Amino acid sequence: MDVSEILDNLQPPAKRRRENDNGVDLANLNTANADAAEILAALENDDSQEEIVDEMTVKRIVLQLEKKTLRNREMRIKHADDPQKFMESEVELNNAIQEMHCITIQPDLYGIVVEVGAVSSLIQLLAHENTDIISAVLNLIQELTDENTISEGTESAMELIGALIQGRIAENMVRQSFERLNEGVKDEADAVNNALTIIDNILDPMPQFAVNCVEEGLFKWLLYRACKKSAFDANKMYSSELLALILQLTEAARQQLCVDQNGMDMILTALAYYKRRDPGSPDENEHMENLFGALCASLLHAPNRTKFLEGEGIQLMNLMLKEKKQSRQSALKVLSHATNGVEGKVLCEKFIEIFGLRTLFPLFMRTPSKHKRKDTSADEHEENVCSIIVSLFRYADLDSKQRLILKFVEQEQEKVDRAIELYLKYHRRLVSWERKNTGRPSTSQDDDEEFYVQRMDAGLYTLQLASQILAEVCVGANACLKRASKLLRMKTKNGNVLDHLKPVLEGLIAHLAEEAHEERTRVTRLLEALGGMVDVLEQKPQS
Repeated sequence: MDVSEILDNLQPPAKRRRENDNGVDLANLNTANADAAEILAALENDDSQEEIVDEMTVKRIVLQLEKKTLRNREMRIKHADDPQKFMESEVELNNAIQEMHCITIQPDLYGIVVEVGAVSSLIQLLAHENTDIISAVLNLIQELTDENTISEGTESAMELIGALIQGRIAENMVRQSFERLNEGVKDEADAVNNALTIIDNILDPMPQFAVNCVEEGLFKWLLYRACKKSAFDANKMYSSELLALILQLTEAARQQLCVDQNGMDMILTALAYYKRRDPGSPDENEHMENLFGALCASLLHAPNRTKFLEGEGIQLMNLMLKEKKQSRQSALKVLSHATNGVEGKVLCEKFIEIFGLRTLFPLFMRTPSKHKRKDTSADEHEENVCSIIVSLFRYADLDSKQRLILKFVEQEQEKVDRAIELYLKYHRRLVSWERKNTGRPSTSQDDDEEFYVQRMDAGLYTLQLASQILAEVCVGANACLKRASKLLRMKTKNGNVLDHLKPVLEGLIAHLAEEAHEERTRVTRLLEALGGMVDVLEQKPQS
């Protein structure tokens, strides 16, 4: 019999019979058969109390852990070739770890735990030869860092978090615990899950810990675990969740993604599994969405877009749009991220080159039903499609831009009709929101900026996108301008396209960052060109 079997078979000692003054056995009292008076009498006469956990209790428990750890280490060294002789010390060590669970309900005492060096002792035990001991320690730390406890933000709780970070817990998990734990064994897979929960619990109050996760090797481990070609399980999902979170939290992760390995290829390969098949469960769907989230976050680092292009990421996303599986909406979001900004220019050109317009415009013309969109709202769908089209207009070369404009001219300018529909939808929504929120006092520039952000969330952002699309096509083709003017006259009584778009686009210009010189120039020239086209259409002299 080895040590693991000893621990597995270990049973807690039988509870002492507790009887009240009338001889009623409290431990074995059958409430189903006893009458109310008997139960009440038993409770009133029960004078047993749980041990009070205070500073002295913590110090005693930690000291006991230290002693049992030291004895176990000595016995293992002394009887390295005869496990039978150190089994007892292993059982005692496990019991000492279990006893520490009473501290988890007293977060105000965590400072004492740190002060007496218990955190360092627990982290050292993550390298123990017995995986049952590792599992017990991870379970304990997971309870100590429980999100409900840590979220209270007590000073003692944050001391514990700080000590875990200082003890390089992420590195010890990767280099010690994960090397020993076999996820093919349920208990050890649960231990890995506890480890991931600990990381999650620390990241919540300390997002800067994401940098430690990168530096200590956990980020790399998560990347491999999330993208590994294996059966789906809970740890795979949790790994992808933390992978996406860390990529969102720190530039260090985005930079590291393709340094030691081509992390972009790994993510794209993992996602390619879903190009023609849907996830098999809600949890697996969440895993897929986590991978898409990781991909979107990684594209914030410009060099990763080159890797995305080289890995045929554009082709994969376009194929997902065609296949109409659950991955379609997330692929649309990725394309929105990939084509945005100056770094997206080459990706815009590639998208047009692979005939992506044929796939994109059916999605522009019709928002999929809620059933087909799953977790994506109609607003998100329309925002992503419009964002891609604006990026294509912004960065496409002259030939590609002409192909774009022809898309709006064909089929009797039906796509202009759709652009007007979206413009009016978000304009009405924004006006309605502003009526409810206008008049609030503004005491600082920060208040004004906050109000602008709220307007963006209320529909202004998509309104700006639809306005840019309309401006581009009206300037690019007189037929589109005439169609837009006719529709606006029918629906608003004012057919002057410039009157509608100018306030929106001037507001966009006013809120561009100071360094956005090219974008400011582009939108300004677009407005000037539109003004000239409208003047000609309405046969007015240009001012």
